[in-house]
Amino acid sequence: MKILLPPSEGKAASPKRGSALKLSSLCAPELNPTREKLIEALVKLAKGPSKKAITTLGLTPGLAVEIEKNAQLLTAPTLPVRQLYTGVLYDALDLSQLSKSARDRAELEILIFSALFGVVQLRDNIAPYRLSPATKLPRLGTLNAVWKAPLAQAMENLVGDEIVLDLRSTPYAALWKPTGDIARRTVSLRVLHETQPGKRTIVSHFNKATKGRIVASLLNQRSSPRSVSALTSALTKAGWDVESDDSGLKLDVIVRQL
Repeated sequence: MKILLPPSEGKAASPKRGSALKLSSLCAPELNPTREKLIEALVKLAKGPSKKAITTLGLTPGLAVEIEKNAQLLTAPTLPVRQLYTGVLYDALDLSQLSKSARDRAELEILIFSALFGVVQLRDNIAPYRLSPATKLPRLGTLNAVWKAPLAQAMENLVGDEIVLDLRSTPYAALWKPTGDIARRTVSLRVLHETQPGKRTIVSHFNKATKGRIVASLLNQRSSPRSVSALTSALTKAGWDVESDDSGLKLDVIVRQL
């Protein structure tokens, strides 16, 4: 199984010491030409007029410090992706509390989408950055267009013949959309809050936390699901209230307490 996650806006700071970014060490090396192009454009933007950088990146003046992170992308000490992302989903996933076997599976199964790097794995080492999928970098256009072809090939290689659990948010889901055979074994999942019998709403903040706990519960099981039906069974076994459409590719997890 492959589990697709969005990154988090919140990121840990660079360590005081460590190795600089080395693209050749990252997963999916076929993405490196695109990564190089985007990093070059982002660093150039960060080192130029601050007003232009703030506007292009959609930042408020109070977040101007984020521009400096982009300026130092090629020289700042890196840290493992498993430590970098610190948002709600990753706090709930809490990799440090998983068993060693679960952490080992996470290293193989989790693929995190990134507007800058395309896709990364937990063991990859990168530096903090600020770039959203909605950004249009000078002379490069939309990031969806930039990543479309490179990610199509990379994801085919990364996914292979495994099933996919897609937990990405909408902006990151737009960077790569499964097609063909992969689409027929890609499961999407919503988290619904049942406030009273028959009344359900889509949760927002708690959606991320619940998805983090869902991933942890799957990783803690003895084996990885090898089919769509096995994934639904694994979620049920983990204690989740799961409803499926006829195809089994669209799941709703019903929560009654947040």
